[in-house]
Amino acid sequence: MKIWKTKIDIELVTERAKNSMSEFLGIEFIEVSDNYLSARMSVDHRTKQPLGIMHGGASCVLAETIGSTAAQYCVDFATEYCVGLDINTNHIRAARSGFVIGKASPYHLGQSTQVWHIEITDEENRLVSVNRLTMAVLKRKQV
Repeated sequence: MKIWKTKIDIELVTERAKNSMSEFLGIEFIEVSDNYLSARMSVDHRTKQPLGIMHGGASCVLAETIGSTAAQYCVDFATEYCVGLDINTNHIRAARSGFVIGKASPYHLGQSTQVWHIEITDEENRLVSVNRLTMAVLKRKQV
């Protein structure tokens, strides 16, 4: 089932992320399918905590970046937009180096809310965190 209501591809989501936290942290969108969006982030000096492992907040940033970006493309840009309501993250495994990859797919795409599942894995496909993101779908004010 195709979930996108607005045209989406890697170039569009990459352009939209310019001059934002995602660009600062080096988050790279890597795949768009009919029903998910994925991106990767380096585990480096920008995303580690003093113990040398990926900061839990960096997992949340990656999850929210992918989920909220995907949410925007599941509504008509001309009349609606999405904002985050809640994120829940469970940290499963520490990541110390390389890249982590997040994949966002929807649980629910409603008229007023969306709920997204984002799994983050390491380069060996081991689970790093599971995330649930709830988005509000808002109407744009007509001018």
